[in-house]
Amino acid sequence: MSNLSFDILDPIKLPLVSRLYKAHYPSGKAKKNELTVVAYQEGKLIAVVRFRSVEQFRLLTGMLVIPENREQGVGHKLMEYCQHSVMQPGDFCFAYEHLEAFYAAHDFNAIEPHHLPNSLKMLFERYINSGKRLVAMQYKPLTFM
Repeated sequence: MSNLSFDILDPIKLPLVSRLYKAHYPSGKAKKNELTVVAYQEGKLIAVVRFRSVEQFRLLTGMLVIPENREQGVGHKLMEYCQHSVMQPGDFCFAYEHLEAFYAAHDFNAIEPHHLPNSLKMLFERYINSGKRLVAMQYKPLTFM
């Protein structure tokens, strides 16, 4: 993983992320009202994670690492950057069941859906009712006293 760098994407560069999604995850779409964090390797865009505001809350809405860079720790490094730079206690994600341990490794804790804020609970239920197998999670970093 040489020359890996991270940045908060300037919305003017959103077409770069849109092309990445079109090539590797056609049902995903980056939006200008989201906070988008990207990873570059040797100047090439290789990963993205997005945060969407839902009322006063934030929801991690999608992470993509291009296939040739998977299983190399890029996703973990991107999440570590987000933990230090953008994530706040109380952020949420709806993790696919098979990715629960990945997000748990970055201080997201599974919560019962009825503990979600109402606006997120309704969104979660809509996703579940469409057949997605998701786990509601909340970012709760450990604090040392």
